[in-house]
Amino acid sequence: MKDRERIRIAYFKEQKSIRQIARELQHSPKTIKKALASAAAEAYTLQQARAAPMLGEYKETIAELLAGNEKAPRKQRYTSHQIYETIRAMGYQGSESTVRGYVAQQRKDKRRPQVYVPLEFDPGGDAQMDWGEAWVELAGQRVKVQLFVMRLNYSRRVFVKAYPTQNQVAFFDGHVSAFAYFQGVPRRITYDNAKVAVAKILGGGNRQEQEHFVAFRSHYLFESHFCTPGQAHEKGGVEQEVGFVRRNFLVPIPKIASWEALNEHLLAACLADDRRQVSGQALTIGAAWEQERSWLRPLPAEPFPCYTTTPVALKPYSQVIFDHNHYSVPSRRVQAKLVVKGYATHIEILDDTGVIARHPRCYEKGREILNPLHYLPLLTQRPGAFVHAKPIRRWRSQWPPVYEQLLAHLQAVEENGAAVRHFIQILELHEHFPAEQIEQAVQQALTYGCAHVDGVKLCLHQLRHPAVSPPPLDLHDHPHLAHIAAQPVDLHRYEQLLQVRP
Repeated sequence: MKDRERIRIAYFKEQKSIRQIARELQHSPKTIKKALASAAAEAYTLQQARAAPMLGEYKETIAELLAGNEKAPRKQRYTSHQIYETIRAMGYQGSESTVRGYVAQQRKDKRRPQVYVPLEFDPGGDAQMDWGEAWVELAGQRVKVQLFVMRLNYSRRVFVKAYPTQNQVAFFDGHVSAFAYFQGVPRRITYDNAKVAVAKILGGGNRQEQEHFVAFRSHYLFESHFCTPGQAHEKGGVEQEVGFVRRNFLVPIPKIASWEALNEHLLAACLADDRRQVSGQALTIGAAWEQERSWLRPLPAEPFPCYTTTPVALKPYSQVIFDHNHYSVPSRRVQAKLVVKGYATHIEILDDTGVIARHPRCYEKGREILNPLHYLPLLTQRPGAFVHAKPIRRWRSQWPPVYEQLLAHLQAVEENGAAVRHFIQILELHEHFPAEQIEQAVQQALTYGCAHVDGVKLCLHQLRHPAVSPPPLDLHDHPHLAHIAAQPVDLHRYEQLLQVRP
C-alpha cells in the first residue's frame, strides 16, 4: 500500500511520467497503471491450483477417506494425522503439514454455514439449564469448579451457582436455589442428556428418565425437554450464557475463602446483571423479569430435599465410611449404626437424636476428614496418646504459636498427664467459642499470669463481655451534694474494726 501511495503521489502531485516512476521505484509499467487506476489494492486470486507433485496421486485416496467420514460415528472419523499415516503407508513421502493443509481446505469447501430460526418465548414459559467449568482460587488453591447455570428465556435472567461436582445432588440443589432466586418455577426446562436426568435415550425422541429426577420434577410440576443428541444449539441461549458468566463473573480469577463466599460472589454478579439491557430488547433484564415473575409457577410449600441418605456402621477409630472416605464421629456420641446425609458441599452424620457431626464433603477417594474436637474426650482418658494422635498432629501444625506456649507452661508447673488434661479442657472451648477469641484469651491469660483453665475462661468472658465504666456522677442539679464527693478519705476509720471483739 505504501508503494501504491508513492506511485500515485509521484504521478498526480509531482507530475512524473509512468516511465520515470517505473525507473525510480523499480516497478513495471503494468503495476504502475494498476496503482493509478485504484488506490485500493486488489485481492490476490489464485489462477490455478498450486502444484503438489508428491500429494497429487494420493488426492483421490484422501477424498475417499473424507467421504467415508460422513457415514462414520462422529467420534470415530479419520483425523488429518490418520489420513497422513494411511497414505504414508501407501508410499507418500511428503510432509504431514502438507496433508493437514490440504485436508483442512477440503473440509472448508464442503462446510455449509449454520443458520437458525429466530425464536421468541412467552413469559414464564421456558428456561434452559446447562453446566460449565471455570477456575477459581479457593482457600489458596487453584480449583476447577462446576457452574450450574439456568436462564429464563423470556427475561434472560440468569442464575449461577458453583459446585465441586456435577452429581445429581448438585443438579437438584442448583434447581432449588434457582427457583428461589427467580421466585417461581418455569413451565418447561430444556436440558442436554446428562445422566443425572436421563437413564437412556430411546428412539423417536423419547427418554427413559431417572426415577429420582421424575420425583423432583413432580415436586415442582414443570415439564422437561431434552435436546437432540449433538444439537447443542437447541439450548443456545444458556450455552452462550455459560461463556458470558465465565468472562464477566469470573475474570479476573477470584480469590475466595470458601464455597459459601464463592456463591455469594456469583449471586451478587447475577443481581448486578439485572441492570444489563440485551441488544434488541426494550427493557433491562431486571425489568423484563418483573413482568415475567407473575407468570412463573408458585414455589411449593417445602423445597425438595437435596441430599442422599446412607446407613453406615461406626468404625473402631470413631469414624464412618461414606463415598470411599473416612469421616470422624464425636467419641461422646458413638453408637453402632448411624446415618449419613450427603449434600453437594457437605455431609451430616446423624444418630437417633439428630445431627452429631458435620464435615465438608470430599470428592477424592481414600481420604480421612477428621475433626480433632471429636477425639478430645478419648485423649482426656488417655493423655499419653496426645503427642501421636493423628487429629491433634494435623491441628497442631496449624494452630497459633501461643498454644505451644500455653502447653509448655502447663507442663512446667504440673505433671505431664495433668498438664495435658488441663490443656485439652482449654481446647474443648473450641466447641462453643470462635477460635480467634480463644487465641486472644490464651494470650491474655499468659500475660496476666493465670495460664490455666479458669484463667482462660475468665479472659474469654472479659473479651465477650467487656466491663462498661459508669459515667461520671453529674451533681449540677444537686449543688448541696457537691461537697460529699470532695471529702478526703480517712483510712484511720478502718482501725476501729481492729478494736471490735468477736
